[in-house]
Amino acid sequence: MSRSVSVSGGPALAVQSPTAVTHSVPARDAAQRVSFGGMVRIIRRRRAILIDALAILVASLDIATRVPEHPATYSVVLSSVAVLALFFRRLFPFTTTVLTMPGFLAGWSELGAMIALGTLAWRRGWNWRTMIAAAGIWAGRFVTWPLSGSPNSFAAETWRDHVSDGIYACFVVVMPIAIGLLITARQALSARIVELAASRGREQRLLAIAIRADERAKIAREMHDVVSHQVSLIAMQAGALQMATTDELSRQTATTIRNLSTRTLDELRNLVGALRTATDGADEPDLDTLLDLVRDSTMDVKLDMDLHDHKPTGPTASAAYRTVQEALTNVRKHASDAPTTVRITVEAGELRVQVDNEPPMTGHPPTCAGTELPSGGHGLIGLRERAALLGGTFHAEPTEFGGFTVRASFPLPPGE
Repeated sequence: MSRSVSVSGGPALAVQSPTAVTHSVPARDAAQRVSFGGMVRIIRRRRAILIDALAILVASLDIATRVPEHPATYSVVLSSVAVLALFFRRLFPFTTTVLTMPGFLAGWSELGAMIALGTLAWRRGWNWRTMIAAAGIWAGRFVTWPLSGSPNSFAAETWRDHVSDGIYACFVVVMPIAIGLLITARQALSARIVELAASRGREQRLLAIAIRADERAKIAREMHDVVSHQVSLIAMQAGALQMATTDELSRQTATTIRNLSTRTLDELRNLVGALRTATDGADEPDLDTLLDLVRDSTMDVKLDMDLHDHKPTGPTASAAYRTVQEALTNVRKHASDAPTTVRITVEAGELRVQVDNEPPMTGHPPTCAGTELPSGGHGLIGLRERAALLGGTFHAEPTEFGGFTVRASFPLPPGE
């Protein structure tokens, strides 16, 4: 969208593209950071897979170190089934534990059974399934295979061997269950800590909102009691002058003052209402009202907007409007007869505002003696702070030809 408007009257301020500041990073360091960071992200995403692979590897090595020279075929098969069952330990922990029991009893899959039991305790907690699985694993460690017919069979062991096997079987069962329950408790504690941190953050935000609302209410009361009263007096005096004077120029001037005072009161009421209700974005000016702002400035101002089919809204559009408004106000104070140019464009994902005014034609502002307008310099400071809050930039400085330039840029949100 591009349009140009000329209105008779005043000075101007200019905006240039914000200078880009770049920080160079050595290529090698950047590559190392990317490589290390990418590796960490991959490990985090694939952590479960890596842990499962490590568990299966440990269980396989445990079997490999226990296999005798001439193993029984069924023992090899049962031990292999116990290892393969670990692939499903997260989805079906109880079934996996049951499948590891034969390989533990008649084979060599002790660590595989312990890993499955620990996973069951972690995923399901202490319930009847965990109790049954614990009893089965305990029996697999307590009973020696084969049951009879061999010098190393269960029937050939003494009572001391049985007691020793029973005690060791308790350790084999208790240790993985304790680790699984500990992991469960740690995860629950971590989730609780995160929940408490989020709750504390919400409370802090609510407290900050309450404090800001109270401050806004105080500011609103002060603005209503002081500023509104003064502006109302200006409007009343202008109205009285409009009715009493017989000079046409004085009547027009009084009409302009009254209209501006009335509009100021309306904006002040909107601002006070927004402060009191703590609503963001209510009754904020936008770029569509810039034409009225330029026309009502009663100065020689040229407006040029080229938005390239973008439609800035919200805080970005409001900041651009306020930048132009403050720039024109300063022109009216210090160089009201200077030609002014206002240019608003969208470039490189930014809304850029530029206001330029030439030097005053008479060398000084055409104000009456004793009526110099006050200026504390706070308007430009507020514009700089507003731009910083939106992630943009702001510059205001005299030009080499005696004029003044104001430049501001605001990043556009996605979709605008």
